[in-house]
Amino acid sequence: MEFPDVGKHCSVPTCKRLDFLPVKCDACSEILCSEHYSYVKHDCKSAQRKDVQVPVCPLCGEPVPTPSDVSPDLTVGRHIDQFCRSEKKRIFTNTCSFTGCRQKELVPILCSDCKRNFCIRHRHFNDHKCRGKVKEPPQASRGIFKRAQRAPTASGHAELVQGSMTEDEALAHAIALSMQEQQRRQPPAVACGGAQNNSSTKDKCSLS
Repeated sequence: MEFPDVGKHCSVPTCKRLDFLPVKCDACSEILCSEHYSYVKHDCKSAQRKDVQVPVCPLCGEPVPTPSDVSPDLTVGRHIDQFCRSEKKRIFTNTCSFTGCRQKELVPILCSDCKRNFCIRHRHFNDHKCRGKVKEPPQASRGIFKRAQRAPTASGHAELVQGSMTEDEALAHAIALSMQEQQRRQPPAVACGGAQNNSSTKDKCSLS
């Protein structure tokens, strides 16, 4: 026994399935099977009149009006930057100062030279092409360099040697250096008397 009037064929040209429980589209009024009844499946031309959805801001929950020819991501992003009243959006307020980068971080990342704020990607000197002040060598390094340029003196030599000697050894070394210094400063002795006093017992006097 046949039932020729039971069910209807799907309106999709590539389907034409006979469905005993067909569905009528509420937008274009086409008869569709269970596989193609959604707007997307049968490419409904009148879906914009029925399937109207307004994007909602994820921070404040307010609906964001969006034209049909504009991406919801653009309108929602503009709403968050300019009109959103939620306090959550203020968490990421540290905008990167690098040209062309608008990344925001939770905490500020300041360059030690140019004192500008950058994101994690551009935090290094080479990454953001830093043009700040030239770094000076540390104070300790400058002091060592200056000491190395000085000419060593007797007292300076004693101080350097003392670092590897005991206190008694350092004192003895200092006394020896002092005696050598006095001997270098003492003038030579000059003989007194004429040529007749060439004996081994002749007297000598020192000129001060």
